[in-house]
Amino acid sequence: MRILNTLSLDNTDVFKQRLLKWSKQFEEVVWLDSNNHQNKYTAFDALLAVDGLTSIKTDSENAFNELSEYQQQTQDWIFGYLSYDLKNDLEQLDSDNYDGLELPELYFFQPKRIIWVKEDEVTFCYLGMVADEIDSDFEELKIVRTVDEDEDGHSKNIHIKLRMFKDEYFKRVNSLLSHIKRGDIYEANFCQEFYAENTIIDPLKTYRNLNSISKAPFATFCRFWDSYLLCASPERYIKKKGTHVISQPIKGTAKRSDDSLIDEAYKNHLKKDVKERAENVMIVDLVRNDLSKSAIKGGVRVEELCEVYTYEQVHQMISTVVAEVPEGVKPVDIIKDSFPMGSMTGAPKISAMRLIEKHENFKRGLYSGAVGYFKPDGDFDFNVVIRSILYNSSRKYVSFSVGSAITSRANAEKEYEECLLKARAMRQVLENS
Repeated sequence: MRILNTLSLDNTDVFKQRLLKWSKQFEEVVWLDSNNHQNKYTAFDALLAVDGLTSIKTDSENAFNELSEYQQQTQDWIFGYLSYDLKNDLEQLDSDNYDGLELPELYFFQPKRIIWVKEDEVTFCYLGMVADEIDSDFEELKIVRTVDEDEDGHSKNIHIKLRMFKDEYFKRVNSLLSHIKRGDIYEANFCQEFYAENTIIDPLKTYRNLNSISKAPFATFCRFWDSYLLCASPERYIKKKGTHVISQPIKGTAKRSDDSLIDEAYKNHLKKDVKERAENVMIVDLVRNDLSKSAIKGGVRVEELCEVYTYEQVHQMISTVVAEVPEGVKPVDIIKDSFPMGSMTGAPKISAMRLIEKHENFKRGLYSGAVGYFKPDGDFDFNVVIRSILYNSSRKYVSFSVGSAITSRANAEKEYEECLLKARAMRQVLENS
């Protein structure tokens, strides 16, 4: 049983900073921040889950069935992640590429403490066993210092390396293009890893710096013991609210400019770009097909097609696909039917994933997976893990990955430049922290 207590805030932004700093004492942490991006599907300004009571951790084999059992048994809020390589459970694929992070492929926990901020109020949602600590936690939060006087060590002169050099990237993109011309696939999301070894970072400080640059609507800070995710994602993977399921794939990226006229020109060019629109429409069709597996007949519609949204560093082309699902459908089954998200795979999905595995030279793991939560009533919300830094503190290994959609119109040089644009924020915070 959970006890709820809603209290007023004097300064929401300061409280959010204190809340995140306060979370450092816990070893299981999920922090979700909308960064004041409000639309009709935004449920909160920020949400924190900490202090696990129960948890599930597994590799890909039978992972979705085990998660479904765990979700139904707890009948409570659970928070965690789905790694990209859960595809192996769904499609009898494999992942033999190098894995520097060594994260479990699925991790969820049932938090004793959940705190969310909405406008000028904070709601504490605590399990009964810790409910008498709500008042003391709130008082403690009022005096938490937000400065980094106790920051963890951070390596100087971090040396970021590419797992794939430019010439090899071009070679592999051209190989994918040959598969497209042959008709094996229409599109593949091809990614590359940047990494640093023997490196120590302050996860919370690095996340705050990344978030201040990007201010993304699906920003996430996660800690699972010695592993961290620092995420500035602009993309929602999938959300369920009642019998409505929403997916908002991103395909199409343009840079920004400090000159407002040039910036508007970049935005308008993206809106009209034939290649970018074709990429987006392909993935919309894939998402429609995925959602139709769970939806009632005729229950899938495109609410928004190829709309361009502006963020701190880039313009993005986003579509919104909505499905109506029957009462009683298992929540995990809806995710299972659509995972991994089409924006990070390609089309046809299975063929694209096979070729991605062959052409990439690192194991994606949590990158291009999803972080989010299930509510007690079965509703859920998950982001897409992109624009993110992953850190294994025990192995002193830091990683961030970026990718782009390869279609028949792709040019290897331009795709490489798009990857560097997407990598800029992560590289900047690591090198300048």
